[in-house]
Order: sequence, then C-alpha cells, then structure tokens
Amino acid sequence: MKERVRVAGGQGFWGDLLTAPVDQVRKGPIDYLMLDYLAEVTMSILQKQRSRDPNAGYARDFVSLMKEILPDCVEKDIKVLSNAGGVNVSGCAEAIRETAREQGLAGKVKIGVVTGDDILGRLEEFAETGVDIKNMETGEPLSAIRDKVQSANVYLGAIGLVEALSKGAQIVVGGRLTDTGLTLAPLMHEFGWTFDDWNRLSAGTIAGHIIECGAQSSGGNCQYEWDKIPDMANVGFPIVEASPDGEFVITKHEGTGGRVNVQSVKEQLLYEMGDPKAYITPDVVADFSSIRLAPDGENRVKVFGITGNPNTEFYKVSIAYSAGWKAVGTLVYAWPDAYEKAKAADKILRERLERLGLKFELILTEFVGINATHSHLAGEPPKDIPETQLRFGVRGQSKADVERFTKELAPLILTGPPAVTGFAGGRPKVEEIMAYFPALIPKTLIETKVEIIEA
Repeated sequence: MKERVRVAGGQGFWGDLLTAPVDQVRKGPIDYLMLDYLAEVTMSILQKQRSRDPNAGYARDFVSLMKEILPDCVEKDIKVLSNAGGVNVSGCAEAIRETAREQGLAGKVKIGVVTGDDILGRLEEFAETGVDIKNMETGEPLSAIRDKVQSANVYLGAIGLVEALSKGAQIVVGGRLTDTGLTLAPLMHEFGWTFDDWNRLSAGTIAGHIIECGAQSSGGNCQYEWDKIPDMANVGFPIVEASPDGEFVITKHEGTGGRVNVQSVKEQLLYEMGDPKAYITPDVVADFSSIRLAPDGENRVKVFGITGNPNTEFYKVSIAYSAGWKAVGTLVYAWPDAYEKAKAADKILRERLERLGLKFELILTEFVGINATHSHLAGEPPKDIPETQLRFGVRGQSKADVERFTKELAPLILTGPPAVTGFAGGRPKVEEIMAYFPALIPKTLIETKVEIIEA
C-alpha cells in the first residue's frame, strides 16, 4: 500500500482553463488526474448533439486534451478519471483509443468504460412498472413533463471507477459520474478502503468536493484578500495528497500562482452545501461539521477529523426537460441621464410588447452597472453616472412570440431615448430553455457496467 496518493483536479467544468490539466501533469508529481466536465444542464445539451449526430454526445475537449497529455501520462504512470463521456461514453472511449493509436501507444493503454447512468430509454419501463419518480423539491410527478424530457441520468458514485482501476485501466471515462467519486475512487483503489468504511469514504468524498471546482479552492473566485492573491494568470489547480487513514492535504504545484490556505479551502467547502451534517452522495453521507482544517506550510492545508454515515438506498437522478423559449438583448445608454434613458427605454419596450399582444411568462429588466447584481438593495445611482446597460429578457412557451420580441429591441435606437450604443451583436438569439427536474430512484433498479478496452 502506498503511504501517499496525489489526486490532481484538472477541470472544474466543461470550458475551464485548457492549460490547467496540462500543467497538473507536467509541473510536478501526481498519481491521478480527475477531470469534471458535467453540470446538470450539460447532459441535455449533449443529448441534443447526439440526436443530430450519433457520433456526438461527449465532451470533445477531453479528446483534444488526451491527445496532448497521453504520452506524458503513460510515461509517468498517471491515471486519468473523467465524466467526459456524457451521453455517448462508448463514442468517447473509442475516440480516446484512436488517439492512443495515432500516437503510437497501441497496446500500452487500457481504457475503462463506465455506463449505466443513462436511463432516458427506461422511463417508460419505470412508468409501466409503477416506479414513482417525482421532483424531490416540488413533488411534481414525472408524468407532468414526460413528453418534454431531453435527458435523464443517474448520479453514479465510485463503484464503477474502482472496478475499472482494479482491472488495470489507465484512462477511465463515464457519463454522469459524481465529481466527488472521481477523487474518492483512486483512494479506495490504492488504500483498499471498503464500501462500508464510512469515515474514510467521507474523507475521500470531501477531498473530491474541495478540488472538484478546479482553482476555486486554490485562489480563484476567492473573496478573502482576493487582490493579494499572487500570479493569478498562472494559477495552480489544487491537488489532494491523501494518506491511508483518511487525512489529506490540499496543495498545488510549486512555481504556480494562486493561493491555498485555510480560507480558500473553507470557501470551497461551502459551495453547494446544504445540511452540513448530511452531504449525500451515492457512496456515503458525509459530515461536513466534522471537518478540521490546519495550515501545513506554504500553500498547504491539512484536512482531518472527518466522519461519515451510511449511504442511502437511492440514487439521485438529473432530468432535463424543455421548458419554453427565451431571448435576451442589451442596449447601452450614455451620459447625460444614462440611467433615466435606460428606464425610459424599458417602459417604451414593455408598452410596445403589450400592444402587440405577445404572451410571456416573464419579462425581466436589469440595469447593468446600477442594480443587476444587488437589485433594489443597490439604491439609486449618482446622477452623473457615465453609462448604463439595459438588459432586457423575455421567457415564454411561444417561440413565435419570443422571436417577435427580438425584432423590437433595435428600433429603440432611433425611436427611443438618445445616445444609445452596444447593439453590434445584432438581434437577440432565441434559445430553448432547459429546466431541471431532480428525482430519486432505488439503487436496486440501476446496474453500473464496466468494460475495459485496449488501445
């Protein structure tokens, strides 16, 4: 058994800093690289992509990244775990295999493929057999939105990842794998933690939670003395240095920017946390109130004392469904009387939309630079404010009505208050709205499948 395992966070979301995982692999020693690509709405986007092209449906950025770092990973024996497979895990794995072969690594790379999370095709089966799927926040039954569902994915935990690693996989890719499981699984594999060792599973889960958002725990998006954080253009992403007993240190590579201290780790711990005593994952119910933090040198924070409780009998399901259409456009009004001009334009536009008889569920106005962040709490701005951006959006079930709105913003330039600019982007774009429907499903109905393919 190793005395220490290093798991590096390389992506906090699909679209995160492209150089971060490369730096994690090349700027210092690590054993594992975890890459989190998926948010709730991402699955529906990928599902739509696949409906247009059966070869799509996964995060293609992951394939481009592996093309760059796979030789390094093979040379240094760094294993990579990712949920980049989206709704086409096999397609993603096949693209990785082709990438390995193109780089002369045939026979040197095993790819673990974890599936079982995508239940879109099973929703009718569940309905026919009386499986009660309802919105866990509102109680609304799935039948109320069934005809609008775009994607349905179970949050799978570490079990499939651990199995893939035990079978020798160097690259493991799945669909809606939990971001915490991507860190927990390597620790379970290396240290031999069992699936009922609740305290250590909780520790590994919390380690994953700390690094799942990339640089958010190493100086990025940090409130505390943000202006004193060094070299953010070269920000280092976080690394977990874990021990078999469940204690670990959060750090980053030497020579990188950013900052790891107790405050930066605390801020990330609060991210998306509900009940601090019951952070529920597929693997364990982690107790955040048990966490202890202590400085452990420059850019090092020790995390210890963690306890946990048995997991639940349910998986969480992320369901996305079509919920209408929206469009948002902006105009910028200049001094003098910038704010007054923007308010007048807002009033004119609302009157014109009403006269046209357009139906919207919501019309939302924000005055950027005045109150878009703090709403009414911002108070009235000074009279000499140099400019104000009017941001005007509509949402409704009629795509035609939303499209008609997009043709009403530009006319304000010559038929409304003076000194307007900021319309270089043209008419607002009509976009389909994806709504989130969280639910629970018994674990007994879900089978995690693991396949190993060789490059």
